[in-house]
Amino acid sequence: MEKRKLGFWDIWNMSFGFLGIQMGFALQNANVSRIFQTLGAKIDDIPILWVAAPLTGLIIQPIIGYFSDRTWHPKFGRRRPYFLVGAILASSALFIMPNSPVLWFAAGMLWIMDASINVSMEPFRAFVGDNLPEDQRTKGFAMQSFFIGIGAYVASKLPLTLTYLGVSNMAPEGVIPDSVKYSFYIGGAVFLLAVLWTVIRSKEYSPEELIEFEKNKSESFETVKKDPNWYFINGKSHLKIGVIVLLIGFVSSFLVYEYGLKKDLFVLTLGLLSLGGIALVISGIMQKMNRVNNVFVNIMNDFQTMPKLMKQLAIVQFFSWFALFSMWIYTTGAVTEHIYKTTDPTSEAFNTGANQVGEMFANYNIIAALVAFLLPVLARKTSRKFTHFLALVVGGFGLMSIYFINTPSTLMLEWLPMIGVGIAWASILSIPYSMLSSALPASKMGYFMGVFNFFIVIPQLVAASILGFLVSTFFDNQPIYALLIGGISMIIAGVISLTVDDNLKIETDE
Repeated sequence: MEKRKLGFWDIWNMSFGFLGIQMGFALQNANVSRIFQTLGAKIDDIPILWVAAPLTGLIIQPIIGYFSDRTWHPKFGRRRPYFLVGAILASSALFIMPNSPVLWFAAGMLWIMDASINVSMEPFRAFVGDNLPEDQRTKGFAMQSFFIGIGAYVASKLPLTLTYLGVSNMAPEGVIPDSVKYSFYIGGAVFLLAVLWTVIRSKEYSPEELIEFEKNKSESFETVKKDPNWYFINGKSHLKIGVIVLLIGFVSSFLVYEYGLKKDLFVLTLGLLSLGGIALVISGIMQKMNRVNNVFVNIMNDFQTMPKLMKQLAIVQFFSWFALFSMWIYTTGAVTEHIYKTTDPTSEAFNTGANQVGEMFANYNIIAALVAFLLPVLARKTSRKFTHFLALVVGGFGLMSIYFINTPSTLMLEWLPMIGVGIAWASILSIPYSMLSSALPASKMGYFMGVFNFFIVIPQLVAASILGFLVSTFFDNQPIYALLIGGISMIIAGVISLTVDDNLKIETDE
């Protein structure tokens, strides 16, 4: 048995839910820093407040992927139940977030909103791998990129559009402007309706059919049954490494405290290092006791034994998403201070600049939507890894160019830098997933897509922990330098992508 090739409208329907999902993410990315500053956050505290978003993805996505691989309902299928539940929760959070009365409440709502969006989003990546044959997956992920671009463009434009229509863009100190509030309300409604469209208009293969498809597929990933002795030896290794990492985490946390360094660094020392060490210690103890049939041990071991292609892509993802996170959390501060010369969130100049950031984000997303279907064409003529390299390098130079702009010109600020960022964004959303899906078995597609999310989340946590320290210590609290660092990181990701072992021939239209 082989999966049938799907037509344009079939791929359209199965990807349409991403329109709503990305509206939720775009509203979050473009406005949450503004909400935090409005509620009293200082510019160098913004990264630590954003920790909720990546940390939530780190926890939620592998778990949702694991259980969605094991879910089947005759009517709702395998992935669609998760789309729907996540959409209901995320839409509710979008209605509540802009009504946050104080900073701690907004930070908590970001956590809840991001968790809910992740419940919907994670299975969508596996959905393409489930339903499309390998040679159509680049096209499938390109369609997702198209809807991500359109959704994010509309969402990023909403505050400015509503302001143009007469909705107030100003508010008293500590109050979120109506233009932002109504944007979140619209985003919440579209999120739910778009996901419902995919749930109703799409179908899924049954587990039995997927097993038959796998029989005819030559996999680069092989599942090897492990005996108790393997788990015992591996457990000892996890335990030893975990203790070392835990000690490094505790010692570095003490040094951060002792020398009064920026508290954001605790995300790296207590968060990534210490919690990572604890996870390895627990995994080691459980494996030595032969308690191996559970989600936690599976995640720890599969993280260790993932396919070679996935390991190579992990490095590319790290530098790509470090760059993106620096852009999302620092562009508002960079534009308002570097170009509009203000840090006062109650001023007209600050809110005008914040709206222009919305324009910038809207533009890179519409560029991503427009070039999404050109990437498979370039990949056919060259390769997927060269296409990704080219897109990331262009994106890195685009992000760095903001440093050299001193005027809020529509062309110079809103478009020129964002053309490069948009090309990179389109590629980041499609090419790595297209390459990865070729190396994964259908039985673990959702789970490994969730594990792959670690390499989106970890760089964001690293960025949240060190960018505030770097900006305050070396760059006099000028956030524009965070964008320079991000641009360099994206170029590094592009160069590394050339080392990925990807030789799959993708579908031609001939």
